[in-house]
Amino acid sequence: MSDAEQVLRSTRVLTPEGTRAASVTVAGGTITAVLPYDAPVPGGARLEDLGDDVLLPGLVDTHVHVNDPGRTEWEGFWTATRAAAAGGITTLIDMPLNSLPPTTTVGHLRTKRRAAADKAHIDVGFWGGALPDNVEDLRPLHEAGVFGFKAFLSPSGVDEFPPLDQERLARTLAEIAAFDGLLTVHAEDPHHLAAAPRHGGPKYADFLASRPRDAENTAVAHLVDQAKRRGARVHVLHLSSGDALPVIAAAKADGVRVTVETCPHYLTLTAEEVPDGASEFKCCPPIREAVNQDLLWQALADGTIDCVVTDHSPSTADLKTDDFATAWGGISGLQLSLPAVWTEARRRGHGLEDVVRWMSARTAALVGLDARKGAIAPGHDADFAVLAPDETFTVDPAALQHRNRVTAYAGRTLYGVVKSTWLRGERILADGAFTAPKGRLLTRPHRHPKGRTGPP
Repeated sequence: MSDAEQVLRSTRVLTPEGTRAASVTVAGGTITAVLPYDAPVPGGARLEDLGDDVLLPGLVDTHVHVNDPGRTEWEGFWTATRAAAAGGITTLIDMPLNSLPPTTTVGHLRTKRRAAADKAHIDVGFWGGALPDNVEDLRPLHEAGVFGFKAFLSPSGVDEFPPLDQERLARTLAEIAAFDGLLTVHAEDPHHLAAAPRHGGPKYADFLASRPRDAENTAVAHLVDQAKRRGARVHVLHLSSGDALPVIAAAKADGVRVTVETCPHYLTLTAEEVPDGASEFKCCPPIREAVNQDLLWQALADGTIDCVVTDHSPSTADLKTDDFATAWGGISGLQLSLPAVWTEARRRGHGLEDVVRWMSARTAALVGLDARKGAIAPGHDADFAVLAPDETFTVDPAALQHRNRVTAYAGRTLYGVVKSTWLRGERILADGAFTAPKGRLLTRPHRHPKGRTGPP
């Protein structure tokens, strides 16, 4: 073995076959073997003994708004990828909106890639955007390597990214289905939103009433119906309404090619605990009641919901006013997503294996990266998070790596301390200290086989 090779040893290594004591060998940035714990260290290899800390595959977050270029005062690749690394995330896929220009043409994709080059501490890929007037740009974007396309069915909050009506959704799905691409959808029905009561001011109950569950339920039903008719692959973004789950479960049982994500804030925060005026809790769709949260956890357990992603959507602090009607809607969650989900998962009787399946294996599979990411297995990238799962910390906004340190988790005590993060066998974070950026810009590796319905 060469000097570049190494062994990471832990009494708890989380592999696809379960958690066990093991020694993981790495060469050239790739996992070469998962050996018994007491296997001899090959000559010339460096040994990293992690003790009882858990060695996890690096998380893959497929829903992140980096906002770079154009709104870098909100975030940026340098700060977003540092925050991700601090939370054990080693791969993220950047959303096409809230940057200027949005990633809706091949030229705009090149601009985005230039903005990310030399700033990424972790690996970064890109979604394309599907707008009412860019159907002809979708195939070129697909061929240029985007991982799929993002669309809204209701206003996005930024003028440069308008929503699709049902007719344009049908045209977009037909085009994407022709090359077996993936459409990811913010599913809220605009007619239900327009009919909902609207009151400005600080009361969270008023904001919640303005984004009713029926808006999600109707939009999801329309989406899966269109997907079924066209044989298209669709992915429901940031599901918050438990009432939409029966429609999704029935569609999956019927062979519709639909996958679904939810987010840490829907799984860990409840409407009952949101203080009036605290717009750091505002997102769309909204954080709902505790009884609804129970439905989401059940759907994760039974596979109706496939994965958990952050929907990291930051802004400057001045946009988080105490008026829920006008405050920016978005929650910053990159650095805290793993401990937040793990804290609630363990309380509900789930193991770290479940959390890694939801936040790494299935997200990697969603975007076709599962041959290299999302598992500690031979042939995969040596991307790791080292976690002390039984240690706790209290969230201090000043300790966050996000550019704007506004968080709905301030003051919460969470389980799970990320001790170090590794990218292709190199430690990029240890004890709060970062190396220089080592991330790569990713492109979609290959097309999913026809008929595949999504993550395992």
